[in-house]
Amino acid sequence: MRLTSKGRYAVRAMLDLTIHSNGNPVRLQEISTRQNISLHYLEQLFRKLRNGQAVKSVRGPGGGYVLARNMDQITVKDVLDCVGENINPARDIVGTEAEAANSLEFHLSKNYFMNLGIIMKEYLATTTLGDLVRKSKETESDMSKTSVATGAEALASAIRNPIGEINQ
Repeated sequence: MRLTSKGRYAVRAMLDLTIHSNGNPVRLQEISTRQNISLHYLEQLFRKLRNGQAVKSVRGPGGGYVLARNMDQITVKDVLDCVGENINPARDIVGTEAEAANSLEFHLSKNYFMNLGIIMKEYLATTTLGDLVRKSKETESDMSKTSVATGAEALASAIRNPIGEINQ
């Protein structure tokens, strides 16, 4: 089970677009600079995101990309699916030597990892870009209210706390 840089960069770029667009197109060069992601790589990702109908391109002067839907209608799963990311922890189980052995242990572990995959998909499907943006604003606000010494603690706490708790 591994999320590749493709998936991580796509989510970061979509969050950047969401935060910085304010309804206006954002150029990939700007995202590239802010996120330190290669412009060429972003072009490839945004081609997939456009084909997956997560973003729309705007041509001409002042052009760039905008979200194709409201930020509360685009889930992290949508973004990962657009770029072809597969983080299913059970994807490598079929066709293994253990399956040929047909043991109790194989079936127990297979069911466990298949259930884990279902839970992961549900979590990704219930967390939207809007949820993440609101969480970042809460964290930013919390950090500005605390001193520099406790600011690091607030950031560490925000990182440790699961983002999905917004939806629960």
